[in-house]
Amino acid sequence: MTKRTVFGRWKCHLFCWFIFFLLWNKTEGQTRYSIPEELNVGSVVGNIAKDLGLKIAELYDRKLRIASETGKQYFSVDLGKGEIIVNERIDRETLCGQNANCLMPVQVIIEDPLQLHRIEVEIQDINDNYPHFQSTSRALKISELTIPGMRFPLESAEDPDVGSNTLKSYTLSKDECFSLKIKDIGDGRKIPELVLEKALDREKKAVHQLLLTALDGGNPVRSGTSQINITVLDINDNNPVFDKALYKINIPENSIKGTTILKVDASDIDEGSNGEIHYSFGEHTAETVRSLFSIDSKTGEIVLNGDLDFETTPTYNIEVSAKDKGTPEMEGHCTVQIDVLDVNDNFPEIVLTSKPNPVREDAPSGTVVALISARDIDSGANGKVTLQTQNGVPFVLKPTFSNDYSLVTKGALDREIFPEYKVEITAFDSGSPSLSSKKTIPVQIFDVNDNPPVFSDRSYKMYVRENNNPGSIIGSVSAVDLDVGENAKISYSILGSKSQDIPLSSYVYINSENGSIFSMHSFDYEKIKVFQIQVQAKDHGSQSMSSNATVHVFILDQNDNAPSVIYPSAVMGSVSHQRMPRSAKPGHLVTKVTAVDADSGHNAWISYRLAEATDASLFSVNLHTGEVRTKRSLSEQDDSSQRLLIEIQDNGEPVQSTTVTVDVLIEDGFNEPISDYSKKTTELNKKSGKITLYLIISLASVSLLCLMTFFILLAKCARSSRGSSSCCIRRSDSGYKNPNRNLQIQLNTDGPIKYVEVLGGDMMSQSQSFGSYLSPMSEFSDFTLVKPSSTTDFTDTLNVLDASLPDSTWTFESQQQKPPNNDWRMPPNQRPGPSGQHRFHTLQQRWTPYEKSRAGPRPEEAGAGAVGGTGPWPNPPHRSRTAPGSDGCSECK
Repeated sequence: MTKRTVFGRWKCHLFCWFIFFLLWNKTEGQTRYSIPEELNVGSVVGNIAKDLGLKIAELYDRKLRIASETGKQYFSVDLGKGEIIVNERIDRETLCGQNANCLMPVQVIIEDPLQLHRIEVEIQDINDNYPHFQSTSRALKISELTIPGMRFPLESAEDPDVGSNTLKSYTLSKDECFSLKIKDIGDGRKIPELVLEKALDREKKAVHQLLLTALDGGNPVRSGTSQINITVLDINDNNPVFDKALYKINIPENSIKGTTILKVDASDIDEGSNGEIHYSFGEHTAETVRSLFSIDSKTGEIVLNGDLDFETTPTYNIEVSAKDKGTPEMEGHCTVQIDVLDVNDNFPEIVLTSKPNPVREDAPSGTVVALISARDIDSGANGKVTLQTQNGVPFVLKPTFSNDYSLVTKGALDREIFPEYKVEITAFDSGSPSLSSKKTIPVQIFDVNDNPPVFSDRSYKMYVRENNNPGSIIGSVSAVDLDVGENAKISYSILGSKSQDIPLSSYVYINSENGSIFSMHSFDYEKIKVFQIQVQAKDHGSQSMSSNATVHVFILDQNDNAPSVIYPSAVMGSVSHQRMPRSAKPGHLVTKVTAVDADSGHNAWISYRLAEATDASLFSVNLHTGEVRTKRSLSEQDDSSQRLLIEIQDNGEPVQSTTVTVDVLIEDGFNEPISDYSKKTTELNKKSGKITLYLIISLASVSLLCLMTFFILLAKCARSSRGSSSCCIRRSDSGYKNPNRNLQIQLNTDGPIKYVEVLGGDMMSQSQSFGSYLSPMSEFSDFTLVKPSSTTDFTDTLNVLDASLPDSTWTFESQQQKPPNNDWRMPPNQRPGPSGQHRFHTLQQRWTPYEKSRAGPRPEEAGAGAVGGTGPWPNPPHRSRTAPGSDGCSECK
């Protein structure tokens, strides 16, 4: 029956035995488990999580692992269950030999934070080995003259098992001449001896064949056999006898070669060659022993021939035989036990139980950095080791168990000053003389996010030209962080949401990695000139830190706007029509061209020049003001129609320009504007009568309510007009036919600009006047009534105006003056409008004959309005719905 077959049969019994006898205890902070040898891989040793008071989830998070001191990883940890399991086949005989107690020290290492737990696993023997003899047969020669009771030592069987499983007894096959006795030599070893029970008779039986069986104490019992062949001799009937059955000697392991260890002595009472003794090692002495020791065959002296090592083999048991030279040859046996004494010949060894992990620079004092073990294979005081570190480092060694230490911190750490330490550890043993060794452990300091990013400047100025290409780079910001890794990785972002109610994200974009700032669209200097953004540099630490910097972005103006003509307006066409009398003198103001440029600085400086003219000798254009004046007096030969092409240029690079065409009609008798005005009004009334009728019908059909409201307003206006100065003026009851009113018309002329002042008021009330301004080429029968002015009697003039108009009702409508360009930056001498002294009127009322559609440029667009100075107003006038002093309705039709 083979060893594997027997083990298979008892496999189930062994497993049940293991479950029953599995135990653990803690002695001096250690945990011990007991398991039988030869367990299957994956078998459970014990629940380390439960025994150490740990949760299953902590095992993985804290990186629990097993470190073995035997060189092989016999055990591992199932992190999912917290159990220690068998990782490799365990053979107790290989690990512990004949030692009764077989303990395997195992270190349980828990990281984060580092902890060390020592456990011991007791390997219990199972009966997995058979007793066996070195040889399966042995030959003995016994003289027939041997006296009964003589003993012959036989070869001892060997069983690697221990305890009850080791060798227990021997049996001998039945023979009438021989029996078996067991001799105890005192060290637990038992030697079988063959005892002669009765005298041998070679003539009856020359050879005896016996079977020696060795039995162990296991269950079931295992055995081994050896065949003994005995040859009966008839001579030399005395055996050599040693003076001691067991010789013991102690020898230091550093003994030199050639040293005589001891001398064995045997005697033989025979004479002659039968008493001459020859010494030798036993037949089954191992070759390793023969290489270390030798014996003098004549003297019995045992000599050392090699190097002893206590750590390898502390004891040698050598069998010595003494044979005589008789016929037959007789022999005697003894055992020599050589104990090797330990000397301090091994240097202490420093072992990193746990590889040092980087230490956070904010780690408190006492933080465990690494677990270190000291090991010296010498014994006693020679194997006792002490560790220490060098001075000047913020680390100390803290003892935990015997020869086990923790390397811990003992002060503040700063990675920015010392990113790594070289900790030198020295180990001393307690031998004499003491031996030492050194080991350098690198300890890296793990960075902590304790430094914020720092900008190179707290404030940046960046410039970008308007009309830039979207996506072009404006500039960049830069910040540095003294930390490393993710703690030093910086992301840039823009803080704030809006600038001038516009999201900053629509202005610029910042590259989060390198801090480059790009434009999101093309900027327009005329809309925005400067804006500022807050840039934040934020690191990627677990608790991120940040700092801010201000970036001022200035938009640089480019000459991207051509001059825009304000007057004369080209709403009705590309050509402006002006009139002048043929009697005009040199220097007569024909018109004034006014333009503005939306750019700034030099780009907005405007100049005027006469590009083309029907007669260049007749007109001139002021370079700065744009005033068109006559250069000489007109003659009858001059053409009555003159066309001027005026070019307006700015001072930018490249130059932007625009042109305006002015047609000047030279007429005789141009001083009668009222008659011309009436004729043109009549013509326009005829053309637009039908259109106005259609509009009125459409409006009346939209809503009956609107029509009723319209009539109610007319009725209220009519009633209020009887007691007020002016609300609604009709042909039948206009103010200038009311005997209670004093209406006056004053016609004033300033070059081509004509205006009429209508003055009126009750005899007992405050007088009022209305100013009318008409362009020289006006094709519309309208004028503007303005706030009260000085009183002059011009009733006759008003009657002339009334007679020239068609039979229709007059109406007044309020109109607020259009405000000028918000980016008005013209000097006073370049503002549009006619020159001369004019009143600044707050309220304008446009007068339009009833049933006439209004069209054409507004007074401020045509340049013929109540304006002050020489250009439009920087601030628009306040809207007023009624003229001062009036208490009637503000608007009637």
